[in-house]
Amino acid sequence: MSELVIVANRLPVDQVIDDDGGISWRRSPGGLVTALEPVLRSNEGAWVGWPGGVDQQLEPFVSEGLHLVPVSLSASEIEEFYEGFSNGSLWPLYHDVVAKPEYHREWWDSYVAVNQRFAEQAAAVAATGATVWVQDYQLQLVPQMLRELRPDLRIGFYLHIPFPPSELFAQLPWRRQILEGLLGADLIGFQLAGAAQNFVRLVRNRVGHRTHRERVYLPDGREVRAAAYPISIDAAEFEDLARSPEVARRAEEIRESLGSPKKIFLGVDRLDYTKGIFARLRAYAELVEGGHLSVEDAVFVQVATPSRERVEEYRILRDEIDRLVGRVNGDLGQLGRPVISYMHSSMPREELAALYRAADVMVVTPFRDGMNLVAKEYVACRYDDAGALVLSEFAGAANELRQAWLVNPYDINGMKTALLDACQAPEKEQSRRMRAMRRTVTERDVAKWAGDFLGDLTAVNPDQDLTLRPDFDY
Repeated sequence: MSELVIVANRLPVDQVIDDDGGISWRRSPGGLVTALEPVLRSNEGAWVGWPGGVDQQLEPFVSEGLHLVPVSLSASEIEEFYEGFSNGSLWPLYHDVVAKPEYHREWWDSYVAVNQRFAEQAAAVAATGATVWVQDYQLQLVPQMLRELRPDLRIGFYLHIPFPPSELFAQLPWRRQILEGLLGADLIGFQLAGAAQNFVRLVRNRVGHRTHRERVYLPDGREVRAAAYPISIDAAEFEDLARSPEVARRAEEIRESLGSPKKIFLGVDRLDYTKGIFARLRAYAELVEGGHLSVEDAVFVQVATPSRERVEEYRILRDEIDRLVGRVNGDLGQLGRPVISYMHSSMPREELAALYRAADVMVVTPFRDGMNLVAKEYVACRYDDAGALVLSEFAGAANELRQAWLVNPYDINGMKTALLDACQAPEKEQSRRMRAMRRTVTERDVAKWAGDFLGDLTAVNPDQDLTLRPDFDY
């Protein structure tokens, strides 16, 4: 029985098939695992999540000292709960309807069933009075389901993606059920204060509970708090990686392999329609076509990590970007000098750090994003205070990294201007901006994010006995 339970859609490990056919587990990359691992270890915690396969009936196991509790999903549940309701209904709705959401009753039924399974697993492994922290949009019903199963628990929920305004959220046929599901938590965390305010306003108008500022007052006397906790990265780890001789050498190799251009523009994104990849590449191509940038002196490197390739919208997006890159390079490129160097692949952290070190201008222009940690990773890797960041106003990171060149990704001409301004800014101006952003990223790292949330969670309803304290050693 665990004093702290993390509940997330995925386990923090990836399955590896060994040469002899055996199964082993490798820790997944990512800031969430980095942030929560020391908390889990110090509290003998457990992590409940899907291991990634189909119909895998796995018993709880320990990997690198972490207690992991697998939740099995069938092929139909992967299609309806994960690809369907989570990523076909909620994802586009919560990202300002950049793509049209679909609402199917069978998707919703599967979402309810899977959330119930996650709640039951969490209830089974949580000690009396334990703290349970539920993660993200796939599991928004778990807090209330878990509270019904285990009213003794302290429950937190964190939404990693944006939360939509009431006008958009009202589309959802099951809007009240989602709100009531989230209200099972004692503390609900969002990336931005505006998202927390959206939630409280919706609860007041759609559910009818009394609210005051960031608090919701339930009929049973319980209070729920909704507040902003901007997520971050392990800044020190990224800086150490960037300073390593291996990464420094690789950064030089990257520049040489690109023909040693004067300026390297870089985009690193999951291949998703919310990331604005097509618009950004189009803006850059127009700069080259107009003579503002030349293929001899500049190149745009775009890394697009494969994502949800079974979903039709994502296949269409990949085809559109492939055609754009081919057309631009065919019309404007030269032999050995492409306008856009495009890679549709995943990359290890060391390679990403080398790209960050090599890039003169980092371009992060999503149409909508909860935070976007790539922007913070780039800043953390620029220990030399060089480089420039072009950042969408609609990324949560823009709320903290105000010294970036902020752009409206829907405004192609405005994006072109920002790309040129960032590229041509004097070194002194770039350094001033980068120093300020580095200070922000260093001071507000992922450990502070996790510590702040869990510390506030222990302070909710202080008359209840707690077994978890916020004095973790990060």
